[in-house]
Amino acid sequence: MATVELRFSALPEHVRTARLVAAAVARRAGVEEAVLDEVRLAVGEACTRAVGLHQSNGISAPVRVLLTEEEKQFSIEVGDEAPHLVPGDGSPGATGADITDAEAEEDEMGLAVISGLVDDVEVSAGENGGLIRMSWPTTPPATLPV
Repeated sequence: MATVELRFSALPEHVRTARLVAAAVARRAGVEEAVLDEVRLAVGEACTRAVGLHQSNGISAPVRVLLTEEEKQFSIEVGDEAPHLVPGDGSPGATGADITDAEAEEDEMGLAVISGLVDDVEVSAGENGGLIRMSWPTTPPATLPV
């Protein structure tokens, strides 16, 4: 199992780098070429979401991205340290952060986009941060005849 870890300051200009790294590692892991655009878009959306959460909550910690190549799948985890509502929990005061309706709607839209791009996605969130885990199947590299 090979893992690449990427940490970057919560600045929008670093999201592009995360997208490029994710696509390169996914290609090397054996994710089909036709799916690489989906990988780029999903990672971009997840990283943009994390950057926004860090900025709106005044968090200086870096955004974390783990790219893991396993035997038959490639997974990406994008983590943030922002306190936020657990998906589906609309109760006021569920976190210590003041979340506006616009921010909550934007967050839900981002998650909807990711869910539309990735078949296997898990979202976990709480008062200590959140994690989006996405995975794609891989195909073994073709062997050349001898």
